[in-house]
Amino acid sequence: MAMATRWKSIVARYQRASSARANWQLINTLGPYAILWYAMYLSVSISWWLTVPLALLAAGFLARIFIIFHDCGHGSFYKSRVANRIVGFITGLLTLTPYHHWRWQHGLHHRTCGDLDRRGMGDIWTLTVREYLESSRWRRFSYRLVRNPVVLFVVAPLYLFVIHQRFAAAGAPRRERLSVHWMNLAILAMAGGMSALLGFKTYLLIQLGVTTIAGSAGIWLFYVQHQFEGAYWQRSNAWSYTDAALKGSSFYKLPRVLQWFSGNIGFHHIHHLCPRIANYNLQRCHEADTLFTQIKPLTLLASLKSLAFRLWDEQTGKLVGFRGIGAPLC
Repeated sequence: MAMATRWKSIVARYQRASSARANWQLINTLGPYAILWYAMYLSVSISWWLTVPLALLAAGFLARIFIIFHDCGHGSFYKSRVANRIVGFITGLLTLTPYHHWRWQHGLHHRTCGDLDRRGMGDIWTLTVREYLESSRWRRFSYRLVRNPVVLFVVAPLYLFVIHQRFAAAGAPRRERLSVHWMNLAILAMAGGMSALLGFKTYLLIQLGVTTIAGSAGIWLFYVQHQFEGAYWQRSNAWSYTDAALKGSSFYKLPRVLQWFSGNIGFHHIHHLCPRIANYNLQRCHEADTLFTQIKPLTLLASLKSLAFRLWDEQTGKLVGFRGIGAPLC
């Protein structure tokens, strides 16, 4: 109780949205992204070898656009709810993501993160060792396939953003279902207009390429924010919101340039404590008190170890790999 009172008093100072900072982020993110699209279009007629590095850079800006979209979904980017909805729809169009539907699903993720009894919505499929051992051969195969790095970080992003998000989830409220339909129509209009300007083949290759690269980076960030050494999972009767945030969400300490492109989302422990803090205030909040600064950071190099984590071992309270669990893998 004392810790909750302490962190709530700290984060309250950083929940105030700044229109000036938000506007500047839109300018320094959407502007370069538009220029890079034009540069990629021009480069196609010269050489695709010029297009690829431009696409990599554009993907970095698209990942940053998604962070802005993400903040709008939490109502933190602007003070105005209307402004958040408008910018959220526009950035959602660029990232091929329906605003209200994603906002609803992501809210469920925040309310259930680290809770073993409420998995399955807005998170990465995670089984316990016991669940895996008791699964059928087909389910084991499916789980191993989904958790394969190539599938998870190459195939899944393209499927998620291009195909999966074109359909509403079962149980989605009416407004959220409608947001999927409206976004699909907006994407069709955007694709038609861009194809008329650039040519269908050129538009499709650039759009899919940039989306896949940005999506891969986004999935990796989301993965390592909750699947890392020392991560937190508990059954509902022992689950704690504060522990799920401070122990179950990593402090991913990235190089400054990657921190910029990822919109400070590496301060994920702060974000899960208080989603109403905009990305441009996360670092300042983290540095405001020793309660946060004493949290051990996860470095870029150390995060690669997370690739080996596949299952949650309830007996040891740790993420483990497939090897050594005492049963055939499939």
